[in-house]
Amino acid sequence: MKEYGESIFDILYLLLAITVGLLILIRSKNNKQRLMGIACLVLGGGDAFHLVPRMLGYFAEGDFNTAVGVGKLVTSITMTVFYVLMYHIWLRLDGAEKKRSVTAVVYLLSAARIALCCFPQNKWLENDSPFLWGIIRNIPFLILGILIVVLYFRTRGIPHIRFIWLYVTLSFAFYAAVVLGASYVPLLGMLMLPKTVCYVLILLAFYRCVRDENA
Repeated sequence: MKEYGESIFDILYLLLAITVGLLILIRSKNNKQRLMGIACLVLGGGDAFHLVPRMLGYFAEGDFNTAVGVGKLVTSITMTVFYVLMYHIWLRLDGAEKKRSVTAVVYLLSAARIALCCFPQNKWLENDSPFLWGIIRNIPFLILGILIVVLYFRTRGIPHIRFIWLYVTLSFAFYAAVVLGASYVPLLGMLMLPKTVCYVLILLAFYRCVRDENA
């Protein structure tokens, strides 16, 4: 029964992320709006790499373990790209000149995260990543997330964007609990569901922002 509930949730999430991304791109009239649409598609498309084989493993014959592991690697990279896109969206929301120092930090953290994800010690092919490497590769990602929270908190006065800092904070809190505790308490893995809900709220905030700007 758990497999059916989880799969339905994942399918709805992927369809929503991709649909919202396409709708935003169709309606977009400037670079900021296009970045919002691309961010939605990067998030949904990236997550599909590990969610689809995971669902297939529930209902189809065959070993999808390697596919799930490689999918997690792809998702780790696309999630990092998603936050880089969120930074560039923030630059346009803030209406400020490109901040070279902050931009450099964002790209440095992103490059470090992606590089750490590519180390063979992560054992993606076995879908059995060691606990220590789960911590190591997420350190720059956590710092990047904190930076995004601080930046979006600064622009919390913008309609539809005001709670994005909170959604990102909650998503990282749920994710941290899974990374740190799921190996010992498997039930904590269920926190990936509210984490996904937080991302859905971010995507819907982007959609409402574009819709109202173009009304």
